[in-house]
Amino acid sequence: MAARVKEYRVIISKKAAQIAAFLAKASEAAAERLVAAFEIATKSLKQMPQRCPWLAGDFLPGNVYRKLIFEDRYLMIYQIRDDTVYVDCIVDCRQDYEWLIR
Repeated sequence: MAARVKEYRVIISKKAAQIAAFLAKASEAAAERLVAAFEIATKSLKQMPQRCPWLAGDFLPGNVYRKLIFEDRYLMIYQIRDDTVYVDCIVDCRQDYEWLIR
């Protein structure tokens, strides 16, 4: 009998959803690619969210936030608590996001 894989619940914050919606306004084609990539990335977190590295910065608490790059240039910042993954923020890596880790 195959072992059952633990599935995490994924909750996307309003802020992360708003940022994703804002980033998708560039063009209809870009929006479709971003939404598809976002859905794939968030679905992947249901199975093994611990696979992604920690987000480190001088002013961030250690070993709390993880990061996942998707669609080549977007950074998804999330944390895991018990059996739930909380997606807190989406960042376009082409922009300066130094403010995030200060």
